[in-house]
Amino acid sequence: MCLATFFVSFFYSETYKGQPLQSINIALVCAVAMVPEGLEAIVTLTYSYAVKVMATQNAIVRALPAVETLGSVTVICSDKTGTLTQNIMSLTAFVTSNARYKNNVDANDRVPVNFVRDDTYLAERAVQDLKKSGEQILEDGPNNPKGRRGHDPSFHFTTDSLHTTEQGGADAAKPASDDGFPVKNGESPDKEWIQSALSCGVLCSKCVLGEGGGRAGEIGNPTELSILRASYFAGVDIEELKNDCPIVAEVPFSSEYKFMATIHEPIASDKAPEGKFIAYVKGAPDRMVKQCKFQAKGGVSGEENAEPINEDYWIEQIAILSSHGLRVLGLCRAFVDKGSIKPGDQLGQEFVNGRPEGKWLTMVGLCAIMDPPRPECVQAIKEAHGAFVRVAMITGDHKDTATAIGHMLGIVDEKFSEAVTGPELDAMSDDEIRKCVLTHNVFARASPANKIRIVKALQAEGQVASMTGDGVNDAPALKAANMGVAMGKEGTDVAREASEMILADDNFATIVYAVKQGRVVWDNLRKVLMVNTPINNAQGMSVLIGLLAKLPSTPISAIQILYSNFICAVTLGFVTAIEPAEDGIMDIPPRRVGKRLIGRYLFLRIVLATSVLTGCVVGSAVIVDQMGINAGLDTEERLYKIRAVSFNVLDFGACSVMMSARFSYNSSIHPRVFMGNPAALISIAIVAVLQVMLTYIPGLNTFVFSMKGMDGYGWLLTFISMVIVFIIMEIEKAIRRRLKASGADTDDREQGFFDSQVVPAGNESMKLPKGASKLNLQELTH
Repeated sequence: MCLATFFVSFFYSETYKGQPLQSINIALVCAVAMVPEGLEAIVTLTYSYAVKVMATQNAIVRALPAVETLGSVTVICSDKTGTLTQNIMSLTAFVTSNARYKNNVDANDRVPVNFVRDDTYLAERAVQDLKKSGEQILEDGPNNPKGRRGHDPSFHFTTDSLHTTEQGGADAAKPASDDGFPVKNGESPDKEWIQSALSCGVLCSKCVLGEGGGRAGEIGNPTELSILRASYFAGVDIEELKNDCPIVAEVPFSSEYKFMATIHEPIASDKAPEGKFIAYVKGAPDRMVKQCKFQAKGGVSGEENAEPINEDYWIEQIAILSSHGLRVLGLCRAFVDKGSIKPGDQLGQEFVNGRPEGKWLTMVGLCAIMDPPRPECVQAIKEAHGAFVRVAMITGDHKDTATAIGHMLGIVDEKFSEAVTGPELDAMSDDEIRKCVLTHNVFARASPANKIRIVKALQAEGQVASMTGDGVNDAPALKAANMGVAMGKEGTDVAREASEMILADDNFATIVYAVKQGRVVWDNLRKVLMVNTPINNAQGMSVLIGLLAKLPSTPISAIQILYSNFICAVTLGFVTAIEPAEDGIMDIPPRRVGKRLIGRYLFLRIVLATSVLTGCVVGSAVIVDQMGINAGLDTEERLYKIRAVSFNVLDFGACSVMMSARFSYNSSIHPRVFMGNPAALISIAIVAVLQVMLTYIPGLNTFVFSMKGMDGYGWLLTFISMVIVFIIMEIEKAIRRRLKASGADTDDREQGFFDSQVVPAGNESMKLPKGASKLNLQELTH
């Protein structure tokens, strides 16, 4: 372009013909105009602004290029505990002899209506366990005595066996007939019933509930605390209940017999006979059933509501709840003579399971407990799926627990219906695991080594994987992933150092937000190019075309070009760099790896904008030069008027390019053009004020910018040029919208001429990182 400008000036222009120094000067002006000196700075500012925005939403990016990677992520591999779930064990359901109660685990108000009778809730075995025996359900569920892979179970009341009696069967396992006792289906029980039903879990416990029912300051086992928390949010005064019913004696918990018991002074609601203490026994549900002679009808206290126990019913309920990945705890009670116990006694297990009369307890109900999903994660996963991003869950927890959580989150569906376990992955070849990672979204009982193989397999299949982790042993997987994400609250320093991004809130929804921002950054970088490149090109092209049009000199002076470069980059260019997410940005597939910023359609847009803006600048200059009212002016005066109009047409036309480029597809001929980004209108106001000042301030306009104040005709040309540029760019967008609707790749997503070719890695890439075999990787705890 510079050479072309030099030759045109030296050999063709009437003004500079045969003048080498002047021609070289004009060629250098063209070079200054077309080289985007500020582009590198504006790209860095774009990344920096995105990092700042993400930091306000708890996503801390440790390296600027990682922002771009986020927009290409196709699979998010996430831990379960604390990331997809709340990391708070919660009582989700309570099963009595004839009813099921659903507890709202997300409630913040302390009201009894948090419990609602819903006899359809968790009333059947999970689909994946319909054909399994009780022992198989136990093997895959959270009540397995083996605990989660790699560490001792935090749930101490595990189940040993789920065998039914000889008289058992489908009919025997059904609940008693429903007579609406104590409340009808769909209704909520009162606080007194909840307190009575859950008093065993509250009183037969040494746990201390955290402040306001939360985790801060809590003491004790998370599973036991869940019952206290459910009672608290149902309106029960925990401290008052414990003060009214002090412990008289107790049977401490032991993993040998898997229950604990406490003896208390009864209160009126217990309906205890005269001269009796009330005994509360809480433990592994299968063992509790074996010690029960009665069941409390509807969970209501009092000897008049005690009926013979249906063991098969309770065993089946344990199996049903276990199949849904729930921890199950049995709550029982009975009355004992006051004379048989001395206050302060430390009783042995025989007090419960070695009594002369044999079975003697009354089963009140089963507590179904789990770490529930974060409510915001359900919507975040739905948004990720809408953006064609898969979500995989990798956990050390049991298969049924992982599957149940996956169902609740929307990770498990008809296409990805089953979970695969770490031991199963260990037994697979590289080819088998590559197929496995494309057909499974849930990986249970997984180890850190499994994490690395999963990442490598996904990458071998051409996927861009994001991996979360918090432990020291997760570091290799975080390094291997395209986007390693460490936990800010629970994570280790080693995991953070190995990652590209840190979640300050340990929340999966933050990852999806970051992916969205990664797409926004890519989109905005293309918009920056759409604004800056045509403006720079038009400045240089205007010089060349102006000389070809036989103008007295260049339509724009060197100082005007330098000013336009500066003001457009600082104001108009930066506006598109901070543009918020456009509607529909999470409704399209991720960007392909190896894609360049400039694709076919963006290139055509840049060419079109350059041509239109150049045509308006040179066209307005020619019109001013040929106007009859300027015929009597000398060459310098005429040139000053030409440059005044051309200068304003260029910069105000640039404003039109910016306003159109703010939306990649959506029309800018809409009220939305005035909303969403206040910087857009502010930048136009700044440009307009400065243009008027430079045009009319005496001395500044003539001696510095080589122009004079414009008349009304010049402003009319400027306004018409603005409209022409804006309308043509909007027509181009309308055409692209129609092409996109017909299936054309107007997003430049397919591999094209401008893109680098990226070949998916083969099996060689699936090997563990060098030295990883010496890490002695421990099992996952989440």
